[in-house]
Amino acid sequence: MPDGSLRQPATRAHPARWRDVLCVLSHREGDLARLDELAAADAPVVTVIGKYNHGKSRLLNELMRRDAFAVADRRQTVQLAECRHAGVRWLDAPGLDADVAGEDDRHALRAVWLSSDIRLFVHAAREGELDAAERALIETLRADSQRTGRETLIVVTQADQMEDDDALGRVVSAIADQVPGAGLHVVSSTRHRRGLEDGKTLLIQRSGIPELERALADALARVPAARAHETRLLLGEMRAELGSVRRAAAETLASLRQQQEAQRHAFDDGLKALLAAIGQDMEEVVALPGPDLALVADTGRDRYATTAAKLERARIQVAYSRACIRLDGFLAGHGVSSLPQEQQTAAGSLNTVMVAVMGVSVKFRADLRRMFCEASGRARLQAAFAHYFELSRSQAVLRDRITETAAALDAADRALAALPPDAAP
Repeated sequence: MPDGSLRQPATRAHPARWRDVLCVLSHREGDLARLDELAAADAPVVTVIGKYNHGKSRLLNELMRRDAFAVADRRQTVQLAECRHAGVRWLDAPGLDADVAGEDDRHALRAVWLSSDIRLFVHAAREGELDAAERALIETLRADSQRTGRETLIVVTQADQMEDDDALGRVVSAIADQVPGAGLHVVSSTRHRRGLEDGKTLLIQRSGIPELERALADALARVPAARAHETRLLLGEMRAELGSVRRAAAETLASLRQQQEAQRHAFDDGLKALLAAIGQDMEEVVALPGPDLALVADTGRDRYATTAAKLERARIQVAYSRACIRLDGFLAGHGVSSLPQEQQTAAGSLNTVMVAVMGVSVKFRADLRRMFCEASGRARLQAAFAHYFELSRSQAVLRDRITETAAALDAADRALAALPPDAAP
């Protein structure tokens, strides 16, 4: 862009390389946009910011020695305007608080935080002390200067509109007390323009513009070092933050996987021990000599009689019920009770893991021997219950957390890989 040309700066979009970083550090969008500005920047950028009608545009025109920016008593600068002069990009921000919707403020603050290397904060002397909003913004800008190296110069404008030097001195002293150590530049654009037009050197000196220009020249000389520092700072902060996110995700993932493994071991070991204990108890039930009397069918005359077959069936059923109670208690302790939703039926009483594995049929002595006393039977029960353990709600939740945490770890790795070396934003 040639010197003296005036345009509206366009909003820069994040390049695709920041997509992975934004997935993890969405709150760093502004910093990434600033890195884009730093990477693309050539000429240093000076932004003039302040409230409406405090003399921002007129000050810029004096610094550039030409009427590049519109000056009016009504709201004139409604967007961020830019002009390049003497190797510097000058930005004229809309007046703060000039519009109710706050669109001007958004343009102004974008210029201050995204584009600027140096900020000139303008306050009209005739307005007296800084108000609360101005003080808050100045303190924020000064804190940013300490952090990033971007400098802020506070300029008290329209000094010629004060009734006398004493009145001006009181205002300047009051502002200095509000922002101690800031250093104030008191200027009059009107005096400077008149001095230039009339060739009055003393009037030019009294305008305060030459002193401000010297301070600006010193600040501009420090811009390259400040940009390099800010680039290292932003990349370093984000790299450290991503490293912290990655460490937390890795630690959480390791803990979750350890928890998953421990729960599975506890289930497997506990169930194996329980089935072995039930098998030992069941040996006494099924070890009786002779035929299984429970298999003897009742006759009509045995309907109300106590028979050996009935007693045997009752004995076997009691033993089986006790085994089921022990198994059900163990399963409940590990969150394995109900069937997964997709396996459930309209009959609610059948929607249990115990029914799914053990069935609802009457068990006889041979059934108990096969299920509990033989190693192959216990292995089948172990595998069947373990299947439903993995399908249990608690294990599904744990697996989801592991998947999410693994994805977060992978995202942090991708984001770290997307960050360039400190010196190359």
